[in-house]
Amino acid sequence: MENVKFKFEDLTVYQRSLDFVDDVYGVTRKFPKEEIYGLASQYKRAAISIPLNIAEGAGDTDAQFNRYLQLAWDSTKECVVCSTIARRQGFISMDDDIDARIKLSELAKMTVSLQKYLKKSR
Repeated sequence: MENVKFKFEDLTVYQRSLDFVDDVYGVTRKFPKEEIYGLASQYKRAAISIPLNIAEGAGDTDAQFNRYLQLAWDSTKECVVCSTIARRQGFISMDDDIDARIKLSELAKMTVSLQKYLKKSR
């Protein structure tokens, strides 16, 4: 069977965003059952939105890709808030929150760098 791969799958920011989604799924398993449709769901949707927007914008025009990268960056900020709320509510540890923030900071920097690259290539 042939291995089919899309070009956006080679982007490091895409790969790291998928790793972050894995982390969010792991950490939200610790949330109380009553949060399944609350903060846990919101946190997962925000995390999933990062690689989805990267994938959706890749291969389009640079201007369109930049727009989708902005959406991914916005979802990164949303994840920061979800992690903060989870820590403040005692659903995750301070270490989990710090780990998420480090990874989200890295994703944000990578996203902005890619946006700057796209603007220069115009």
